[in-house]
Amino acid sequence: MSTHRVVVTGLGAVTPVGADLETSWSQLIAGESGVYPIECFNAEAFETRFAAQCKEFDPAKFIEKKQVRRMDRFTQFAVAAAAMALENANWSIPPENAHRVGTIIGCGLGGLDTIEHYHKILLEKGPNRVSPFFIPVLIANMAAAQVSISTGAKGPNLAATSACASGVHAIGYAYSDIKLGRCDAMICGGTESTITPLAVSGFNALKALSTRNDDMKKASRPFDKDRDGFVIGEGCGILIIESLEHAQARGANILAEVVGFGASSDAYHMTAPDEDGAGMALAMQAAIQDAGLTPDDVQHINAHGTSTPLNDSCETKAIKTVFGNRAQDIPVTSNKSMIGHTLGAAGGIESVFSVKTITEGIIPATINLENQDPNCDLNIVGNTSLEKQVDTVLCNSFGFGGTNGCMLFKRFTE
Repeated sequence: MSTHRVVVTGLGAVTPVGADLETSWSQLIAGESGVYPIECFNAEAFETRFAAQCKEFDPAKFIEKKQVRRMDRFTQFAVAAAAMALENANWSIPPENAHRVGTIIGCGLGGLDTIEHYHKILLEKGPNRVSPFFIPVLIANMAAAQVSISTGAKGPNLAATSACASGVHAIGYAYSDIKLGRCDAMICGGTESTITPLAVSGFNALKALSTRNDDMKKASRPFDKDRDGFVIGEGCGILIIESLEHAQARGANILAEVVGFGASSDAYHMTAPDEDGAGMALAMQAAIQDAGLTPDDVQHINAHGTSTPLNDSCETKAIKTVFGNRAQDIPVTSNKSMIGHTLGAAGGIESVFSVKTITEGIIPATINLENQDPNCDLNIVGNTSLEKQVDTVLCNSFGFGGTNGCMLFKRFTE
């Protein structure tokens, strides 16, 4: 079976540091934190009272007012980011080819805010006051569904739900569909919006969130010795990917090539990663092998880097396993230091930023790296963005349940 080369032709993002891609990127490379006190509910009684919220996002710019009310926030993000990605790709889906264009968008939890809202209505006003839109608004695949409806894409339409690896898995399987010739183009990425009372209290119960309430801008500090948990975030990152033939036929501006995808399982624990990072290493190795490359070809790692004690040390061990002596030389960064952990959206947003690193020649910094953990002795790009031409980027995402996913992006050459 012949396979197809897959290229990236469009990017769209809604993040805690900007309501569009260009604002998000400029803030990211400037080292600006998107962490603020929680505004969407009264967090006074919570152990953690801050988050990385998409404060500038206005769904009305992309969605009719009536439809906004029929979409949870995670779906609004996806519809907006997909519209921006298609504009960035200078493309609209032609009806005669719509069946060859699909939507795969990852989401870890779905409409948690919708669930909490209608549970309250159920308890206070009774079952007859629950909206008929309750179920179709909350389900995790509705981001992909509404993007399909808004864009006219009639190919595969589904969600990847694998906790914090959801976004990368969505891109990976979208890439596979094009590579195998099942589709010509895909709208793919990840989205999430779960800054809610139930989510924050649940992650607090797990002791997963930072409680640095008096210094919240410095709370997300991946690979730093004083890290005490992640900062919950929200947002969406969407890529338009196409077969090389399809992109060239329409004269597309090719941003990068998708060359590898790897997935694995720790088979270890429901929340904790395997202590030696073995599962993470397997996913990285699989992505490199899928690309037909060697570890020596990887020039930059956009790490999962959550700012939790376990993840960062385990990811360090995994990187050392894969890259050996080169582990201390490869520039490593974590976008989560500024945008927080956007859960199911992380792999989508960070893949978008990985492609931007290739096109712009800048590796965003990991801010708040004040006292690097000796157990995380990698070449972390700390505090100031690094101007550097990068041809190959490995993007890591790992999630609860021991699920791992890695994407490999490369500078496009004929």
